[in-house]
Order: sequence, then C-alpha cells, then structure tokens
Amino acid sequence: MFTFKKTYLCLVLGVIAPVSSYAANYCIAVNNGFGSGGTTFLASNFTLPTAGTCVRWSGWAKTASTVVLTTDGTACESSDGKVLTFALSSTDPSWLGTGQFQQDYIRMCAAGVSSCPIGSGRDVGNYGGAAKAVSCSSTVTTLPAVHD
Repeated sequence: MFTFKKTYLCLVLGVIAPVSSYAANYCIAVNNGFGSGGTTFLASNFTLPTAGTCVRWSGWAKTASTVVLTTDGTACESSDGKVLTFALSSTDPSWLGTGQFQQDYIRMCAAGVSSCPIGSGRDVGNYGGAAKAVSCSSTVTTLPAVHD
C-alpha cells in the first residue's frame, strides 16, 4: 500500500500550487487603446489578484502619439471573482505639468465571467470610456528613453 507523511504532502502542494499563477505583462485598453485614438495601461510582471484580494499595479500608460505616463495603483477582484477594479494614478511632468496627476478608475469583468454584473468595462477617470483587457503589443511594451 502507498503511504506518505502529511508533511511531505504539504511540501509537494506548496511547490505545485504557485505554478498556476504567473506574472506577465497585463494591458488595459481604454477607448480602443494606444495607436487607435485611446490609451493603453501596462503593468509589467503583473499577476491578477484572486477573489477578495488586491495587488499593486506598477507600470505605464501610452496615449496620444508619443506620451508615456508613469502609472501606479491598486487592482482588486471582487469576493465573488466577477469584477476587477483598477484605481490608477499617472504622472508625466512634460505632458501634465509638474506635480500634476491623472486618476483613472477602471471596472471590468474578469476573463471568463458570463453574465457580467456591471455590463461592459469602463474607465470613469481622466481618460474615460470603454475599457477591456487586451494583449500587450510591442508598441505598448516598448518604453522609449525619450518621450513626452
């Protein structure tokens, strides 16, 4: 008969469990995203929060033709796992002015959710408009040394 100790089982599960969640670039397009008249927010090395938790967002936003704003904030997932909320603050002294920030509050349903309780995704902040998670294109992931 096959037997093993509980401590070994816990060790094995502790090693296997983190494999299912991994960090990657995560992008949100507002008003069709960067390159299509809108804005795209990018968090590099980002892992979505689990139900009922929040995680830090750190990255940038690209808008207009050359504007790159540094973006920081928080991403939370509702306890039922259906709605993601992103509270983001962006700055770029060349574009906004010294000491000026933009605030964006984005709500959208998590991937795979049917019957979204909030309808479609929306940014009710400075950029305002329709919002959705998108694949991060090379035009968004490239961070130029010089920009507005």
